[in-house]
Amino acid sequence: MSFPHISLTPAALTLDDGTMFEGMSVGPVTEAEGEVIFITAMSGYQEVLTDPSYHRQIVVFTTAHVGNYGTNPSVDQAEPTQAAGAIFHELWLPGVTHWLDRATLPAYLERYQLAGLTGVDTRALTLHIREKGARNGYIGPLSPDPETARARARSVAPMTGRDLAMEVTCRTPYRKPAVPSIAVPGPSMRVAVLDFGIKKAILDGLSTQNLELTVWPGDTPPERFLEDKPAGLFLANGPGDPAACSYAVDAVKKCLGRLPVFGICLGHQIMGLAAGGRTYKLPFGHHGLNHPVKDSRTGRIWLTSQNHGFCVDPDSLPPNVCASHFNLNDDTLEGLEWTDAPAFSVQFHPEASPGPHDAQGLFSRFRRMLEDFYA
Repeated sequence: MSFPHISLTPAALTLDDGTMFEGMSVGPVTEAEGEVIFITAMSGYQEVLTDPSYHRQIVVFTTAHVGNYGTNPSVDQAEPTQAAGAIFHELWLPGVTHWLDRATLPAYLERYQLAGLTGVDTRALTLHIREKGARNGYIGPLSPDPETARARARSVAPMTGRDLAMEVTCRTPYRKPAVPSIAVPGPSMRVAVLDFGIKKAILDGLSTQNLELTVWPGDTPPERFLEDKPAGLFLANGPGDPAACSYAVDAVKKCLGRLPVFGICLGHQIMGLAAGGRTYKLPFGHHGLNHPVKDSRTGRIWLTSQNHGFCVDPDSLPPNVCASHFNLNDDTLEGLEWTDAPAFSVQFHPEASPGPHDAQGLFSRFRRMLEDFYA
């Protein structure tokens, strides 16, 4: 079957270790570079590609068929598309297949000028990353001179030491109104949000707790957002190395104990650094919708949505910070709780989008923490 409205040309992904994976380039954008990671999600490809946490990463989708239900702008997590590129075993090329479908995934890639590569042996590629670790890579036209592509892949800057949060943060503050609900009695409360690449679903999860949000650029000095007299502080997700976000670590140090603080993903890592801990890079990261996490206090197990390449070292934490959650796949740290301050954080994504909703109650926990602090 052919699809004359879609441009397919021979192309390849070249890794910085010299390994090449051939496929077909989809659409007018034929080149991309970044860290190559894989995600174990069966669905949610649109939410993944618009998540700022994937900024400057090439995402390998491990499921065999991607794009079957099309795309819809309502599920975008940010604009423009954030990932550097996308790699598929088989990209669905025909037309509409779902009643909410507004455009095919190939058309979506073209609209947002995102490089796509289909026809790749993603199983072999995923196994390579698992064995060798996340690699930098380059997507480009298939060339008789592979050394040029290998040189491009080797020239990509490593993720360690990179402050990418400042590339995806908002440029000016903005407000998102609270959403009153009979499930959340009481007046609305104002929360300052430091944006390191926040997802729409996180803002929705907070606002539906009757929280009025003021979203600030990630490098806003605490003196500036504290002038707004927020009841609490939320630290967003985002891309890059948390240790490079020294401005955010310093801001959190000045706020811990002064007002309630909640962090997710990169925000969690920044809180760990502010407590005096260390972070380190995982071999190939956690990217998927099916990671089991255990609450060490209750024994409860959640299936969680995850997207991170760095982790907080639990052995580096001071006595006043407890490790609250652990990943059951590799025993890495997934949550923190302060014993002497109203503060907690999680490495996983309670807002999902995509993924399970087991941990969605953490947003209401933050609301209760605010109420208790000001009672």
